[in-house]
Amino acid sequence: MKHLRTSVAALAMLPCAAIASPEACENAAGLSLEGGKITGATYAPKGEESPLDHCIVTATIAERTGTDGKPYAIRFELRLPDDWTGALVHQFNGGNDGEVKPALGTIAGLAPGDGALARGMAVVSSDAGHAGDANPEAGLAGSNLFGKDFEARKNYGYAAVPQVQMAAEALTTAYYERDIDYRYGMGVSNGGRHAMVAASRMGDTFDGLLAGFPGFNLPRAAIQHAWDVQAFLSVGDTLPGAFSREEMGVVAASIVAACDGLDEAEDGLVLDPMGCQSAFDPASMICAEGQNSDCLSADKVAALEKIHAGPTDSAGNALYSDWVWDPGIASGGWRFWKLESPVPPWEQQPIIAVMGAGSLAQVFSTPPSDVGGSPAELQAFLTSYDFDQEAPKVTATSEAFPESAVELMTPPDMDDPMLADFVAAGGKLVIFHGSADPVFSILDTVGWYDRLSENLGEATRNNVVFYPVPGMQHGPGGPAPDAFDLLTVLTDWVEDGTAPGPVTATVRADNQEAPEAVRGETRPLCLYPEVARASGDGFACE
Repeated sequence: MKHLRTSVAALAMLPCAAIASPEACENAAGLSLEGGKITGATYAPKGEESPLDHCIVTATIAERTGTDGKPYAIRFELRLPDDWTGALVHQFNGGNDGEVKPALGTIAGLAPGDGALARGMAVVSSDAGHAGDANPEAGLAGSNLFGKDFEARKNYGYAAVPQVQMAAEALTTAYYERDIDYRYGMGVSNGGRHAMVAASRMGDTFDGLLAGFPGFNLPRAAIQHAWDVQAFLSVGDTLPGAFSREEMGVVAASIVAACDGLDEAEDGLVLDPMGCQSAFDPASMICAEGQNSDCLSADKVAALEKIHAGPTDSAGNALYSDWVWDPGIASGGWRFWKLESPVPPWEQQPIIAVMGAGSLAQVFSTPPSDVGGSPAELQAFLTSYDFDQEAPKVTATSEAFPESAVELMTPPDMDDPMLADFVAAGGKLVIFHGSADPVFSILDTVGWYDRLSENLGEATRNNVVFYPVPGMQHGPGGPAPDAFDLLTVLTDWVEDGTAPGPVTATVRADNQEAPEAVRGETRPLCLYPEVARASGDGFACE
């Protein structure tokens, strides 16, 4: 990161220190921070909640008063291991941000306790410029109210990351009295979006980025929430009642029956989800005359087809993406997002009808829409959502909001990706995405990668690779090989020049959503567009 590296060049000339100490952590409280202040420095010795001896520095930058009259700031924590590898990792967080998550550098696929900090990397984590608990009086819509302040939207979208990165680099360099060797960023969901936005907006900043099931098209993906809710309520009085767990099991079993053999191994895992789309006929799930089990009514199949086709306006124009049919549709994670949650204050409503509704109304629409904070009020917003009148608000601007939600939260070159600065700087980006993700369609990620490949040709894999994870939902779970280490793939690529290839993934032994016979077995994750198929005594990417 040329402009940031210059800002700490003088510090880089200090003598190299191989290892830090509790005394160094105590002294960290006195470090200076341009445009901010250190709020604490705590030593965390290796133990049950600490993977190794390290210092936790907390800080605040960019304090201000918002247009709503409320205080804002960017808060972050920086974890600095005593035995440091020389790498700094920016941990991009998920959801609405709004909270400083522990800067452990963990990511989906890794074993519990593993992560960047455990490997000796320094890690920074921030709240992206707003406090999610700042508006308790607004009920469940309170965590989204920051969207009514443009600067808070902008920080959430893209502006907080460079500010936190600059501060973290300066503090890390001062703490260790040496320069940083490698700069990484990683996250999943909204954090994966941050990673892809950083690749586009901050091309010379990060040596390597790891983006899991990225919501890089976040405002448009939120339109899907309203589409889903309206489709579900067309076949049920409530969202949890629209489809039972047993009915979703019928859907999954039907997909497996049609697609299990596409990978040359009938083991209950569908390793060719893209090929499955032409092999699976949703009509096969409709109950025949006199059949009353292991099937669905025609109206319920039609509702699922509508959801999988993706949202449109009345003229038929696509407003987001279509979706793949995948047996992970019966997973608990899919249901938690789309149909039903066990969270008592949510009154069993799924995430899309609570957190998703508030975000669509207050963060992704211009002007922001007023919405009540009860589960019923949030669902009502989605139920009455007009796709002709409301959907254009994600690309709208105003005097108070000079950049639209899409401009703030998606990569600027999303429709025609080139990543020119990132490629020129030699950056490496690893993307992974579960085919059963109920929040962000893997087909949207496929479309982005296809467009990038059209622009860069065979050179694409020199800088960007994409691993689909068959069967995985929005994170580990589903009938999937969902334990894998893509952090090592990224660091080996950046630091040793080892080009990514097939990655061994394990079906977790405790994954109750995978067929029992394959739990503990391995399957390769393949570089898109390759697919894992049975070959000899194992599987190969073809």
